[in-house]
Amino acid sequence: MSGKGAHVVVGLSGGVDSAVSAYLLKEAGYRVSGLFMVNWTEDEQGYCSSADDFQDARAVCEELDIPLHRVDFSAEYRERVFRHFLADYAAGKTPNPDLLCNREVKFQPFREHALRLGADFVATGHYAQLSHQADGPHLLRSVTEDKDQTYFLALVARAQFERVLFPIGGLTKPQVREIASAAGLPNHRKKDSTGICFIGEREFRSFLQNYLKPDPGAILDDRGAKIGEHQGLMYYTLGQRRGLNIGGVRGAREAPWYVVGKRPADKALLVSQDPQHPLLMSHSLITAPFCWIRRPDPLPARLQARIRHRQQLQNCVVEVADEGRVRVRFEQAQRAVSPGQYCVLYDGEECLGGGEIEASPG
Repeated sequence: MSGKGAHVVVGLSGGVDSAVSAYLLKEAGYRVSGLFMVNWTEDEQGYCSSADDFQDARAVCEELDIPLHRVDFSAEYRERVFRHFLADYAAGKTPNPDLLCNREVKFQPFREHALRLGADFVATGHYAQLSHQADGPHLLRSVTEDKDQTYFLALVARAQFERVLFPIGGLTKPQVREIASAAGLPNHRKKDSTGICFIGEREFRSFLQNYLKPDPGAILDDRGAKIGEHQGLMYYTLGQRRGLNIGGVRGAREAPWYVVGKRPADKALLVSQDPQHPLLMSHSLITAPFCWIRRPDPLPARLQARIRHRQQLQNCVVEVADEGRVRVRFEQAQRAVSPGQYCVLYDGEECLGGGEIEASPG
């Protein structure tokens, strides 16, 4: 990876992954600039960590002797990502805004802003790899499965990967931290961020209540008997076992309860003590119109899929349905296939794209 003086703008988050990306690019001969992106401004509860992260990014740039730019995309984030996030929760879905953030912010206005700064290339600290071939970029999994982030990149349009670099896609996390420590980067011990940036460490239900009014309903067991009440279907996910607040139920075993279904028509939350309840298990799913990064023609007889980040790849058969939707049939039944989440398809090492899960017929 030789830069030969080309200008690369690195998206710096304040974390160690993007810091090492900047370091490696500078070592390779690139002229490096940092660009810090603000997606969420301080709210009235003061939970946003953007200010602290910016100071960490600035310290990294001082150590590397590179310029740092700061750009505010909070308006774009609220309109393109957060608005859909709230609408999906209100509809009883379980959205994953990280995929939309990459498509709608990081690889659109962020990338465009970097190119306006005169960048020849744009780089991020994603654990993913790109193979730039004659027919266009191919998105490949990183060398380490437990950190692979291609799932979160599956909605990005193929053209948006042009002039993009992923410097740490061929490294493991321990290797990244070793490089950061050896280079004297000030954030080499910083913990990885978890969860959604605008929620942070706060309690999720309390956060949602700032934007969505409670919408109570009945909690029903396998027999359809009411065994409690909930404050809103949006607060629960399929397969969830914690936070149900179900006390002792007459005639029930002393065992955990699991969310096995939602019935928006009458606001019912369906629960069971069977962790493998038939309502939780699906052999197939249907997506919304699929976002192909690269669509093989013809489709291979067998592909692999993930329905959540870090899930092991699952063998499946895929067919394109009406209006660009995709039907996926799994070799093994999948647990808690949740509308609003995403199904991402792979052909071996290559990530082909993703689509929002609309339904899981069974």
